[in-house]
Amino acid sequence: MKHFPIFLAVENRRILLSGGGDAALAKLRLLLKTEARIEVFAETPAPEITAWAADGRLSLRLRSLAPCDLPGAVLVYAADEDAATDARIKRLAEAAGVLVNVVDNLEDSAFITPAIVDRDPVTVAIGTEGAAPVLARAIKRDLEDRLPVTLGTLACIGKAFRGAVEALPFGRKRRDFWADYYFDTGPKALADGGEDAVHNGLRTLLADHLTAKPREGHVALVGAGPGDPELLTLKARKALDEADVIIHDRLVAPEILELARREATLLDVGKQGFGRHTPQDEIARLMVEHAAKGLQVLRLKSGDPVIYGRLDEEIEALEAAGIGWSIVPGITSASAAAAGIGQSLTRRGRNSALRVLTGHDTEGFAEQDWAALARPGTVAAIYMAKKGARFLQGRLLMHGAPAATPVTIVENASRAEARTLASTLATLASDLDSADLSGPAILLYGLAPRAAEARLPELQELAHAP
Repeated sequence: MKHFPIFLAVENRRILLSGGGDAALAKLRLLLKTEARIEVFAETPAPEITAWAADGRLSLRLRSLAPCDLPGAVLVYAADEDAATDARIKRLAEAAGVLVNVVDNLEDSAFITPAIVDRDPVTVAIGTEGAAPVLARAIKRDLEDRLPVTLGTLACIGKAFRGAVEALPFGRKRRDFWADYYFDTGPKALADGGEDAVHNGLRTLLADHLTAKPREGHVALVGAGPGDPELLTLKARKALDEADVIIHDRLVAPEILELARREATLLDVGKQGFGRHTPQDEIARLMVEHAAKGLQVLRLKSGDPVIYGRLDEEIEALEAAGIGWSIVPGITSASAAAAGIGQSLTRRGRNSALRVLTGHDTEGFAEQDWAALARPGTVAAIYMAKKGARFLQGRLLMHGAPAATPVTIVENASRAEARTLASTLATLASDLDSADLSGPAILLYGLAPRAAEARLPELQELAHAP
């Protein structure tokens, strides 16, 4: 992030603009929405600027901006559309310690003006750091369509009522009140009876929240999916918005954690082979401790919590402590990996069943029904299989699995840095050693990437050659 987004207080403060042409007009149409004192410096201003000055909406100086004009200004716009003049304004502003924007010149600007969705006092600013103005305008257009024009009215009324809401305890209780107002009670009252109904509804709503029983603590056991934030379910996204405390695994993508509220407490309880390890008892203790305080706790797990997520142990700990819980399933990495290689996990005529296995368990390498797995046409998604690949390979070959059986390893499924390793049972261990995979990986036994699938008959013929 090269430009830090802030909202600058400009009420009754001076903003200077040098220029009187089209570039100046474009900026002034935006600046005149503020409560700043706008001062324009132009020897030949456009008629619109002259008319705005006559109406008292800005001050017009029919001359060039001078050093004596700068003290006390908060922003300066250089909009003369002349490189030499704009450079002069830039030097003057920098010498006076005032932030300057050179219109249509990103490199020489100390700040940039975003695209704005105006629902005063609700303002949405959209910036692309000058890289894609067309994209910013498209986002602005989309938000304009989605945000009702009444949003500003509700915000103005709510702002005047904030002092009364301080009777509620800071934190969750106030957030629940405002969520109720903005997303339910407020819009209904405005539609049914106008602003008077909103004022009356606010007082009733506050009385209801003051007398309501405290919300009980709760733990949501949520699947974050394989890593791509766009694969989060809507229910998981809502749980992220509501959480006071997020207890997350190491494999949860940073982009997903960025979606949490800034006020939320994030606790990393990740487990890593031969590295940092958070005991399961400690994870259970943290969930119970925070939920017992009446907080909304999100236990965020990579993939789907119902698949190798130690879900039962955590539910048992919560039930023992009398803590309420719910499960939000997620997209598991097996589905994401199969989609990434263009394959389905089941296919008519090939396999009517899918085996979901783990490469190791609490006792070490996990034993399986090797004879069943070795049968032709078997498809299995094997989690946590990188370190146990040689063990799996040996057991399957020992039980008669064809050496040319396709095996695909997908690292970081669904993420931008995803890697696919197409292998066979005969070369699985050596291929993994050569690939030196460092991220989380899943092994798809019996599946090849769609592009490589056409070569399977050739590989199988070579495997049976004398």
